[in-house]
Amino acid sequence: MITNFLLDHSALVPVAILLVALVCVVLGLLLAGRPRVLWALAGVSLVPVFALTLVPAGRTIDEIGCTVQFALPTLGAVELLANVALFLPPVYFAALASRRPLTMLAAGSALSAVVETLQAFVPAIGRACDTNDWLMNTLGAVLGVLLAAGTAWLVGRRAQSGSSTGAMSS
Repeated sequence: MITNFLLDHSALVPVAILLVALVCVVLGLLLAGRPRVLWALAGVSLVPVFALTLVPAGRTIDEIGCTVQFALPTLGAVELLANVALFLPPVYFAALASRRPLTMLAAGSALSAVVETLQAFVPAIGRACDTNDWLMNTLGAVLGVLLAAGTAWLVGRRAQSGSSTGAMSS
């Protein structure tokens, strides 16, 4: 249903990505310093990843293989942009929780590679492996890491200004 809506209104896909990013940043700012909650959000945000990539599609693919192609997303490329949005939240929350953004970037990209490998070698799930999906998931992970770094910087500045204000009033 969401996919059909986005296909019918492809101009809204970039807006949806911005909303996903905005919600992540707001939650990240509110929950900074609470790694357990951030890890829980990372886990919850993996549910759509698995639901949209590994739950059987109701059809079987007869061959094992992967489409090898690389394309940059355009504003009308709904599927490519959706793949970007899919990996942004889990990597964002995991990077904030762990304080290891590069490790979480690598983990996000690796998870996407595992998903594509499963799609290639398990035809019963009826999903098609595509290198573009991995590339766009990794791009989403990069955006998640960049947003997490920006959020951590803002939280650090806020803490710094709070401690310097407190020190001056003592």
